[in-house]
Amino acid sequence: MAGVSVDYYIRLEQGRDSHPSAGVLDALAGALRLDDDEREHLHRLAGGRRGPARPAPEVARAGLRQLLDTVRPAPGFVLTPGSDILAENPEGLALLDGLADWPRGRRNIVRYIFRHPGARTVVVSWRRMAQDCVAHLRTVPPEQTAALVEELVAVSSDFADLWAHYDVRIKSGTQRAFQHPAVGRLELNSEVLTVADGQRLVIFQAVPGSPSADALALLSLAGRP
Repeated sequence: MAGVSVDYYIRLEQGRDSHPSAGVLDALAGALRLDDDEREHLHRLAGGRRGPARPAPEVARAGLRQLLDTVRPAPGFVLTPGSDILAENPEGLALLDGLADWPRGRRNIVRYIFRHPGARTVVVSWRRMAQDCVAHLRTVPPEQTAALVEELVAVSSDFADLWAHYDVRIKSGTQRAFQHPAVGRLELNSEVLTVADGQRLVIFQAVPGSPSADALALLSLAGRP
């Protein structure tokens, strides 16, 4: 189906031929019925299309920090490609109940989902959120996620199982439901904006005039010192 021999395909899988052409990779992606995210991942694994990975950013861009204030009371985060939290607004910190108890260097969305005891209560569809987090982590250069993956594989059987499935999917906007201990249920729509250096602005919005919008107003009060 891909127009290559079985022997050549085996050599590719075993790493004995490390320079397949873009055309061969696209043909293989078609034969394997890969979606766009999986196709891009295949090219990245083969060393094509993208140059060496940049180091993960360590400081949130000033413009993104300003946007976090602009979108309030919508909860918002600035994340690295590997989901380290570089910045958040008060509503974002309040939305993920218990996140504020962790020091800055420990705050990571994926770590929160798998390691914080309150995550499975706060995130209503925890399993789907967990699957999305792990599938997105597969799209990030391994050198940026190796320490986090090693940590979570060691302490979370759920993470280890999902990691072994090797699902690949870039995180994009979707509907999320949260059950917050202070303001109740929130039905929110997330939007993910990625800038050139890989930082991601993640915003959770409620439908104007909805009960969730009222709950966000209360969450803003709860998030104040």
